[in-house]
Amino acid sequence: DPDPTEFLLPSMDMKRADQQKPYDPKKSVWIPDPKTSGYREGLLESGDIEDPASKCVVAVGHEKFTHKAAEVGKVNPPKFEKCEDMVNLTFLNDASVFWNLKTRYQAKLIHTYSGLFVVVVNPYKRYPLYTHRCSKIYLGKRRNEAPPHLWAIAECAYRGMLQNTKNQAMLITGESGAGKTENTKKVITYLAMVATTSGKKDTKKVSLEDQIVATNPILESYGNAKTSRNDNSSRFGKFIRIHFTTSGKLAGCDIVSYLLEKSRITEQQEVERSYHIFYQLIQPYGDGIGGGLREKCRLSTDIYDYQYVCQGKTTVASIDDNEELEYTEDAFNVLGFSEQEKFDCYMLTAGVMTFGGVEFKTKGRDDQAECEAIGADTFPGKAAALMGVDAAPMIKAFCKPRIKVGTEWVTKGQTCEQATNAVGGIARAIFDRVFKWLIEKCNDTLIDASLKKANFCAVLDIAGFEIFEYNGFEQISINFVNEKLQQFFNHHMFVVEQEEYVKEGIDWVMVDFGMDLAAAIIMFEKPMGIWAILEEESLFPKATDKSFEEKLKASLGKLPVFLKPQSKTDKNAHFAISHYAGIVSYNVTGWLEKNKDPVNDTVVEVFKSTSNVALLVHLWRDHPGQPQTAPKEEGKKKKKGGGGKTVSSVYLVSLGELMTTLYACEPHFVRCLVPNTHKKPGDVEPPLIMHQLTCNGVLEGIRICMRGFPNRMLYPDYKMRYAILGAAEIASSSDNKTAVYALMDKIEFDRERYRLGHTLVFFRAGALAKLEEARDEIVNKLIRFMQGQCYQRIRFQQYAKRRDQRELIKVCQRQFRKFMGMRDWGWFVIIQKTRPLIGMPNPEEELRQLEEKAKATYGQYKDALDVTAALEGELDGMRDNIAALTKQLESEQGNLKVYTERQTKAATMKAECEMELAKAQKVLASEEASRIEFAAEVKKHAGSIGVVKKDIEDIELAINKVEQEKTSRDHTIKTLNDEIAEQDEVINKLNKEKKHIAETQNKSNEDLISAEEKVSHLNSIKGKLESTLGELEGGLDKEKRNRANLEKEKRKIEGELKMTQDLVSELERAKREIESTITRKEQDIANVSAKLDDEQSLVAKMQKNVKECQGRVEELEGELEAERQARSKAERQRSDLAREIEQLGERLDEAGGATNAQIELNKKREAEVQKLRKDIEETNVQQESIMSNLRRKHQDAIQEMTEQIDQLQKMKSKIDKDKAHIINEINDARAAVDEVNRAQASVDKSNKNLGANLADINKKIGTANLTLGDFEASKRKIAAENADLLRAAGDVNNNLNMLSKVKSSLAAQLEEAKSLADNEARERSLLLGKFRNLEHEVDGARSALDEESSSRDNILRQVNKAEGDASMWRAKYESDAVAKAEELEMAKMKLVARLTEAEGTTQNLNAKLAQVEKARSKMQAELDEMVSNLDQAQVLNSAMERKAKQFDKTIGEWKAKVDSLSYDLDCSQKETRNASSDLFKVKSAYEETMLQLDEVRRENKTLSNEIKDIMDQISEGGRSIHEIDKIRKRLEAEKLELQAALEEAEATLEQEENKVLRTQLELTQVRQEIERRIAEKEEEFMSIRKNQSKALDSMQSALETETRGKAEALRMKKKLESDVMDLDLALEAANAGALETQSTIKKYQNQVRDAQVKVDEESRMKGLAQDAKVNGERKAAAMQNALEEARTMLEQADRSRRSLEQELADSNETLADLTNQNQSIAGAKRKLENELSTLNADLDEMCNEAKLSEEKAARAMIDAARLADELRCEQDTAMTLEKDRKLLEAQCKDAQTRADEAEVSALKGGKKAMMKMETRIRELESEVDAENRRLGDASKNLRKAERKVKELTFAGDEDKKNHERMQALIDQLQGKVKSYKKQIEEAEEIAALNLAKYRKVAGALGDAEAAADQNEQALARMRARARSASLGPM
Repeated sequence: DPDPTEFLLPSMDMKRADQQKPYDPKKSVWIPDPKTSGYREGLLESGDIEDPASKCVVAVGHEKFTHKAAEVGKVNPPKFEKCEDMVNLTFLNDASVFWNLKTRYQAKLIHTYSGLFVVVVNPYKRYPLYTHRCSKIYLGKRRNEAPPHLWAIAECAYRGMLQNTKNQAMLITGESGAGKTENTKKVITYLAMVATTSGKKDTKKVSLEDQIVATNPILESYGNAKTSRNDNSSRFGKFIRIHFTTSGKLAGCDIVSYLLEKSRITEQQEVERSYHIFYQLIQPYGDGIGGGLREKCRLSTDIYDYQYVCQGKTTVASIDDNEELEYTEDAFNVLGFSEQEKFDCYMLTAGVMTFGGVEFKTKGRDDQAECEAIGADTFPGKAAALMGVDAAPMIKAFCKPRIKVGTEWVTKGQTCEQATNAVGGIARAIFDRVFKWLIEKCNDTLIDASLKKANFCAVLDIAGFEIFEYNGFEQISINFVNEKLQQFFNHHMFVVEQEEYVKEGIDWVMVDFGMDLAAAIIMFEKPMGIWAILEEESLFPKATDKSFEEKLKASLGKLPVFLKPQSKTDKNAHFAISHYAGIVSYNVTGWLEKNKDPVNDTVVEVFKSTSNVALLVHLWRDHPGQPQTAPKEEGKKKKKGGGGKTVSSVYLVSLGELMTTLYACEPHFVRCLVPNTHKKPGDVEPPLIMHQLTCNGVLEGIRICMRGFPNRMLYPDYKMRYAILGAAEIASSSDNKTAVYALMDKIEFDRERYRLGHTLVFFRAGALAKLEEARDEIVNKLIRFMQGQCYQRIRFQQYAKRRDQRELIKVCQRQFRKFMGMRDWGWFVIIQKTRPLIGMPNPEEELRQLEEKAKATYGQYKDALDVTAALEGELDGMRDNIAALTKQLESEQGNLKVYTERQTKAATMKAECEMELAKAQKVLASEEASRIEFAAEVKKHAGSIGVVKKDIEDIELAINKVEQEKTSRDHTIKTLNDEIAEQDEVINKLNKEKKHIAETQNKSNEDLISAEEKVSHLNSIKGKLESTLGELEGGLDKEKRNRANLEKEKRKIEGELKMTQDLVSELERAKREIESTITRKEQDIANVSAKLDDEQSLVAKMQKNVKECQGRVEELEGELEAERQARSKAERQRSDLAREIEQLGERLDEAGGATNAQIELNKKREAEVQKLRKDIEETNVQQESIMSNLRRKHQDAIQEMTEQIDQLQKMKSKIDKDKAHIINEINDARAAVDEVNRAQASVDKSNKNLGANLADINKKIGTANLTLGDFEASKRKIAAENADLLRAAGDVNNNLNMLSKVKSSLAAQLEEAKSLADNEARERSLLLGKFRNLEHEVDGARSALDEESSSRDNILRQVNKAEGDASMWRAKYESDAVAKAEELEMAKMKLVARLTEAEGTTQNLNAKLAQVEKARSKMQAELDEMVSNLDQAQVLNSAMERKAKQFDKTIGEWKAKVDSLSYDLDCSQKETRNASSDLFKVKSAYEETMLQLDEVRRENKTLSNEIKDIMDQISEGGRSIHEIDKIRKRLEAEKLELQAALEEAEATLEQEENKVLRTQLELTQVRQEIERRIAEKEEEFMSIRKNQSKALDSMQSALETETRGKAEALRMKKKLESDVMDLDLALEAANAGALETQSTIKKYQNQVRDAQVKVDEESRMKGLAQDAKVNGERKAAAMQNALEEARTMLEQADRSRRSLEQELADSNETLADLTNQNQSIAGAKRKLENELSTLNADLDEMCNEAKLSEEKAARAMIDAARLADELRCEQDTAMTLEKDRKLLEAQCKDAQTRADEAEVSALKGGKKAMMKMETRIRELESEVDAENRRLGDASKNLRKAERKVKELTFAGDEDKKNHERMQALIDQLQGKVKSYKKQIEEAEEIAALNLAKYRKVAGALGDAEAAADQNEQALARMRARARSASLGPM
């Protein structure tokens, strides 16, 4: 039972840390934190908090924030950190309340007071706060005497009930998941612990506490469900009253339920679940309940068959429904439900589930609902069977219910929706009534009729205030309850508070704060309030939600608490209400239906009249139904009484009853909080907590507190803390009030801020902070003064030291100056030389004196040594003497005791004999004198002697007779006294039995009375049932006939139904296939239409171009015919124009080259994109540090791309500039062409040819553009496929890397497991060796013990023989009497000597035996330790073997995963091969297109040559101006065409730029996709890790259970072994006792024989001897009884020894079985290790393949880098070409030669760059390989280090476990030692008792011997007298 103090009180370290927190009383403030929606602490820099209008600037760290003064709150002083009662806080703002709760919760203090509240925060963890030990802390304590706790409130309630005899109520509220139900259970547990009596309990009768606890599983099964926040949320409120007697004994309990959530029965949200019982009924445990629960309830195993309960979640991870069903079943049995009641309840619950499968179809035009299939196997049939009715009338009642119109019953048709709603209403009503019936039954069983109930403690567990996103009817109901409860709290709180003020004598005006909430409550409850309007609208048949809303707004719209909707989450809300917890917007949709909760009366009538389920009829007994035989008036009355109840009316009645009960009770308030939504211990969500504090009324309570005086302090505490502010004022008066007023006036403390009571000082909120501030100022001043004094003392010591040093320096200087002045003076030199010689001693004299001294001291030392040696010798001798004497003393100590005892006996006997001798001598003298006298008289009276003798003899005979009679009477009296005592004992026993029988008779009479009451009740029920049975039998005959007809129809319908179902299924299948094909076709159509649109746009462009070209050709033909005449004029400009044509052609070629270069650029960029993708995928595999580096690289690459784009844009701008320059040149050319226009006519014929050639060229260009478009489309497809393949390859690489990591971790775990197994095997072998050695030692010890026991038996035999000889010699002595007395005395002395020797030997043997026993016990202990170690080793071995099995399982799973991944890898490799072949095909096609392009260029060159020839022909033909003009026009047209071509080239360039942008967008999309996939993979990895951790946890728990079981078995084994040892010891003691008793019995028998002989010889003294004999016989009988008891004990020990031997044999057999299992497991382990090695080999192969694929990827990356370098080279060449182009424009003639040279130089530069790049690539490859090797070495070292760390942590854990085991063993051994000590003490007590008995018997024997001696002496005297008497007359 752990110590709960750390969970109740903050530790000293916490208090110290809190006190050291930085705090400024004037500046420390709280401000809102928008990030967490909580608060943060800062320092106020400017602004006034007291002024609400001012702005405050607050510094938090280096940041500054500006807030309104209302948002800023002061921080409480450190004294109030983790305050137990938040009302005591001096600043009661929201932030301070939240901070106090948060810090306490995070310090594991979950209970906090807030005035009358106790706030309990859900810890989401088991703390030891509700244990038996914790209950003792609060037992009998007041609330302020113990830390905050729920049980402190429960204790206050219990004690208040007992002391004030007033009922108590505890109100527990909170959100779902806050722990209301758990706290309710804890309160009930505490009250049960406190109030149960410890009297005798009847074993057969179940206790009331068990019954109270047993109600919980039933109520949880039927009333709890999973919600979004809580897996086991109570969906109803409950008021539990626990009744007590006047003495405080538990007398019973009853439960009242409120607001069961009925809508959950038929509807659930996605993340929620219905009530637990529905899911329990289909669990397999039910198959063992009464012949199968599922079979009886007609349920399947699939929960999805039942529509009502499968709309959300169907399983909950934290709840085992099968186990919960077992608890529910046990609870039914504990509470005393009969089998019939239980199964009726289960069947009705199953019927509610089954109603969800009832479906209706529309038939006919009037939308009539019908249910076709109602067979026994359909849902309607099953539901009807579970309700105990026929399916047909029930379904008919649903589809066509009867309604009463006037006096006639009319059937009304229902639509499918109405019928389905009716089924749901019936299902909800049945479940609700079953739940209420269960609570009634529980209440019946929980009331103890035999006890009188005086008072009760009640617990109200109800949901708190709710503000959801959608607030409906349920929310307004629960919020109204909370409004009433808050009003009750406000009223009660300030009643209590104001009573305190009045008691303390403070001036206070009474205020009722309960009236603060009156406005909202009046609005609900007034005659035309919300409830009244709802009730009224529910009664109108045509009322709708809209009319209800309008009526509400018309009646209540002007009230200040009735507001317009303000919800942000529910835009359709209709109105809002201002509650105490905030403004809530409500939506009235469906309120009227929910309030009516309609039930189909016809169905109810069917249930009531035809159901054979008794419980169903009982549930609907108060419903009027539709009785046919009832009279009209009664029917009307019933209808008014039963059917007119709405949900709100029932709810308001129960609420009114609850409030009247609460107002009659003394209340206590508990508020439960949910700290966070993710159920993490110690985590806090500020907005959630503040919302709950608002809704729970905690902040409302604090608001009320702040109006009064929340802080209060006792006068002694006040004086002790604040006397520092004015000690004189405090001491000025003995009156507390006067002294406090004086102090407060001194520090100018406003009297309005405080009040003085009789015993307390009351402060307003925030007043204590000012006092603390004043106190802190004085304390700081004193501390500063003390610090100053301490610093002064420390520094003054240093100052004094320095001052003395300064003075000494002066002295040193003075002396040195004197020395310097006198060092050369002669006398000073002489004095310095001679001064050391003054007073020098003579060394020889000193040596002589020292020698003498040494000799003297050495002589003394030697004498002392001699004396010590002599004394040591004497000491050794004395020690030997002492040892010898002690041995002699030990050996003779027994004889000494015997001699002393005999000496004392002899002395007493001697004294007695001397006394008797003196008496006898006196008697003898007197007798002698009388004899002389009598002789004289005899002589005188000789005649009369004969007569006197006869008389004397007669008298003596009479005396003997009388003595005999006396002894016999005494004996009979003693026997009668014994009988009387026995009879008294018997009478006492009978009286006790009589009392017990009377008590049982009273109880049985009470039970009989209650049973008779039940019997009478059952008889009345029986009569009612018999009457209903008659009616039912009549109805049954009708139903049978109807059923036969219906079954015929049903068979037909079922056949048709099957046919239609088959058709429907086939049609649905065909429909699905058609839908899938349609979707596919639609997708194909969409793709094709998109392609078609693109192609159509291209075709339209081409057609436009063709038309334009045709128009131009026609114009040119006309101009050619007109301009042929001007041919002669154009010759001069022909060469210039030819040069211009060539330049434009070159430009066109350059533009074409630019487009090709752009295409190549795009390809290279795609390669770069692929490279970036691979880089990203690699970064995902590596660690986060590498990831950040790669991100930087990735950003650099993006920057490079952006730079390249910028360069391209710059190039574009340059091209635009060149274009403008060319346009200017074209304008100049136009001016020149105008001059040539006149000579153009001569060029017409050649122009026609040129037009034809141009048309051909245009056609070819069109075809080339089309082929280029096709190539681009194919390129896009290939790029997409390539990207997909690269993604797949990246995924495969990721999986491979993950697998390699998992493999390495598994291999490390396997190695650890192997090392552990090897260590265990070594330890096991060592333990086995030790165990065998100890067995050998134990066998040797046993043999020695056997030898000792045999020698002991021999000695005992000798002792017995000696005792027999002694008895024989005693008999001889007694027979031979005095004659052989001396011989007998000598023999006796010899025997005594022999006896003492024998006793000495027995003592020595006993000592040896004790030593042997000690050795044996040590050996046994060591053996036990070895056995326990062996068992532990076996446990560890079995655990490791289990771990190995589990590891093997995991290895098998991973092997399967590796196989699947290898298969995926093969597939992906195949796909990559296919893709590479496709790529190769595409490359070849690309090369072919390039060849075709070259051919086109060659054709262009030939055409240009032909143009030259034509121009030559033109020059030869003539030089007319008209022809030249025509040529000019033609050339202008060509120039325009070339310009158009140039613009098209620019357009293509722009298209390529757009493609670049598109590729960048695709790149970003690809990056996002890669990041998303990485996140998914990480989530998968996390899920795998979680599963593995769960599996490890389960393994750990199994291991712990195994170890616990083994430890328990060990403990039992040790206990049995200790019992065996104890029984062996007891057996030996019993044997010894038996031997002793046998010897004593023999002695007593000899004594009896002697006494008998003496009795025979001494007839006269027979009576005395008989008395002695009787005493001896009694003692013998007692000893005989003891002997019989010893025999019975011996038999019991034999029996237990046999049973233990049997158990030992069983344990040996189990040990052998376990060893066999271990061997088989070891074999399996070897097999699995072989398989693991093969798997490792496979895994290595996979790793090699992965490395190869990684190398391929690296090569691909290198290729991409090469392409990027080539791109840069090409860009450089493009720049040089542009420069060359400018030079060519300046010098037209030399352009061709320079262009050729530029091309040649570019080619040479490209080759050189290629060579350089290849060398650079090789270098980079070598560097990458080296880096990979380094990375591999580093990862290996990391794995080794991790393995070592794991091994060390495991070893540390093992050491801890071993230490704990050893500690447990030590505790067990200490317990055993204690038990052995107790047994030894008991044995010593028994031995002491036996010794006392023995001494008593020996004393009695001595007394008997003395009496016998006396008798002998008396006999001798009598004989002497007789002789003298016989000698007298002679």
